[in-house]
Amino acid sequence: MPFCTDPPMPSRRAIAPLPDLLVSQIAAGEVIERPASVLKELLENALDAAANTIEIRLDGGGIRRILVTDDGTGIPRDELALALQQHATSKISSLHELEAVASMGFRGEALPSIASVGRLTLVSRTVDAEHAWQIQGHVAGTEPAAAQVGTRVEVRQLFDEIPARRKFLRTEATEYGHCLGTLERIALSNPHIAFRLFHNDKPQRNWVATDIHTRIQDVLGEEFDEQSLSVERHQGLVSIEGRITRPTFARNRADRQYLYVNGRYVRDRTVSHAIRQAYADVLHGERQPAYVLFLSLDPAAVDVNVHPAKHEVRFRDSGAIHRFVAQTLGEALAQRGGALAHDAPAGIIPTPAAQEQSTPPTPLAAHTMSPLPARSAPQTQHHFHLQERLPASDWQTLYRPLTPTHPSATGVRPEPELPAPRPAPRYDPTELPLGMALGQLHGIYILAQNAQGLILVDMHAAHERVVYEALKSAMDTQALPAQELLVPVVLSASATDMARAETHQDVLDSLGLRIRPTGPTSLAIRAVPAMLAQGDIEALARGVLADLERVGHSARLTEQRNELLSSMACHGAIRANRRLTIDEMNGLLRQMERTERADQCNHGRPTWFQWSMGDLDKLFMRGQ
Repeated sequence: MPFCTDPPMPSRRAIAPLPDLLVSQIAAGEVIERPASVLKELLENALDAAANTIEIRLDGGGIRRILVTDDGTGIPRDELALALQQHATSKISSLHELEAVASMGFRGEALPSIASVGRLTLVSRTVDAEHAWQIQGHVAGTEPAAAQVGTRVEVRQLFDEIPARRKFLRTEATEYGHCLGTLERIALSNPHIAFRLFHNDKPQRNWVATDIHTRIQDVLGEEFDEQSLSVERHQGLVSIEGRITRPTFARNRADRQYLYVNGRYVRDRTVSHAIRQAYADVLHGERQPAYVLFLSLDPAAVDVNVHPAKHEVRFRDSGAIHRFVAQTLGEALAQRGGALAHDAPAGIIPTPAAQEQSTPPTPLAAHTMSPLPARSAPQTQHHFHLQERLPASDWQTLYRPLTPTHPSATGVRPEPELPAPRPAPRYDPTELPLGMALGQLHGIYILAQNAQGLILVDMHAAHERVVYEALKSAMDTQALPAQELLVPVVLSASATDMARAETHQDVLDSLGLRIRPTGPTSLAIRAVPAMLAQGDIEALARGVLADLERVGHSARLTEQRNELLSSMACHGAIRANRRLTIDEMNGLLRQMERTERADQCNHGRPTWFQWSMGDLDKLFMRGQ
C-alpha cells in the first residue's frame, strides 16, 4: 500500500470576532513583557493624573505583586469600568489630539492588557467623592473601598494563567533590577514628584521632590555629577538641556544613557547617532558616554505613536534634529586644554598606605567653567619653537621639526653641560591654566607648575591632538578637493538609492563625490574626495547615500576624513624620547590651552593630570 504524501486539506473556519479576553492578551504581548513593563504603564498613568507623591511596593521582583499608589486626581466611579476596556482613554479624543499628544499615555491599552495577564485591582477616589471605589479586572461592577484621594493599582501573580509567558521571566533579582531601572528613568524626568520604593516590604529608594540637578545626583550619584558637563541650548521651538560626561568618564557599558523627548524616555537612532558623532574624536576604544538629555520640541513635530510600548519616536525633520544635537554636544565637549584646571578636583595621589595597589591617578574632573577673564600678557616673553598658527594653505608646516637645529635632528650627541641659571618665570596663573614647564621626565612626560600644584602632560598625546585639530581647521577652510576616476566605479542600485542620488546630487557634488545614473538600476561613481581615493569607493558611496537618507547629510565622509587626519597627526606628532627645551615645552602647553578637545588625544586617552598641593602634602604627610 503506497504511503500518502499529500496532507489532508484543512476544513475552513468561519470568520468570527475574537473574544475580548483574547484580544487583550494579544495586545498585552506588545505592551507587557515583564513586571517592569507593568510598572512603567502604572507610573505613567500616575504622572498623567498629576500626582505629587508615588509609592511603589514590589514583591518577588514584581512577579508576585506590584502596587502603585498615587495622590493624583483619581477616577470617578462611573469611569472605573471604562478604564479596563480596550482603547478607552481620557487622554485623547480626536486625530488632531493624537498628532500633538503631550500626555504619557494615550492608547488606552495598558490597564486592559495588565488585567488580561494578572490579577488587577483598581481603587480610586476623586476629591469630591465621599469614599473610594474599587473594581477588579475579572469581576464586573464596583464596590465601596477605603482610600485617600488618588489611585491605587495592585497587580498580583503576573502571567500565572499564561505559562508560556511566565517561563520567559528571569530570577526575582533580575526582574527587580529591571523595575528599578524603569523607576530611575521616570524619576529622572520628573524631579518635582516624590517617589518611594519598597521591595519585599523593605525600603529601597526615597526620593523627595526637588530640582533636576539634585535628582540626577540622587539617581546617578555625585560622581556622575562631578564628571559631567552641562548642556543647554534653545533654537526656535527646539531646545536641549541636561548633562553629558567628560570623555575620560566613559564606560564600557551603555547603561547610563537617558534620552527624553518631551519628557518621555525613548530610544532613538537619530539622536543616538548624533551623540556618537559628537563624541567621535574624544572616546577611547569602544567606551560609551553617559548622559541625561532632555530634548523638547513642538509635539506636532514628533510622532510618538510608533510602537505600542511608546519606546520609539519619529521626528518630522530628523536631519535638523541630528544636526542640532550633534552641534550642541560637540560645542560642549570642545573645551580648550586646561579650561578645567582651576576649579577641578585634583587627581588621586597614592598615599604611603595605598602605594602597593599602584592605583593610577584619576583624570581631572570638573563642572562646566566660565570663560577665563581677559588679562594682560605675562611680562616674561618666551620664544616658542612650536608652530603657533596654521595657515590653511600651509598645513605641511606641522611636520617640520620643532627646532631644525636641535642636536637630536642631526644624530650628534653633545657633551652634557650644566644648564645656565635661568630666572624664575613670572606669570599670571589665571592666564596660563596649564602653568609653566619645569622639565621633562624620561623623554615622555612634561612636568609643569600651575597655581593649584603639579601638572603632568603626555607630550606625544597632547601634540597629537594639537596637530589633529589644526589639520581639521585647515581642511574646513577650503572645499573638499575631488579626484576624477579614470575608470568610473559602477554599482547596482535599488530604486531608493537612485532616488537618493538624484535628490541629493548637489550635496554629493559639494562633498567631492560625483555620482550619476547610468541606467535604471545602476549608478556610476565618477569622482571621489582626493584624500579617500585609495579606499573602498563602493562602500563609501553606499554609506554616504544611507547617511543622506537618515540624517539629511553625510557624516561618513567627515568620519573617514577625520580618521585619515588623525592617522597623519599621530605620525606627525613629537615622539617619545625627543628632548625638548623649556621653551618648546611651554610652547606645547600654550598650544594645548588654545586647542579644542586638548584634554584627550585623538584616541580618547587623557593628555594631562593635575595634582593639588594638598594631595602632595598628604603624600609626604605634611601637617600631620
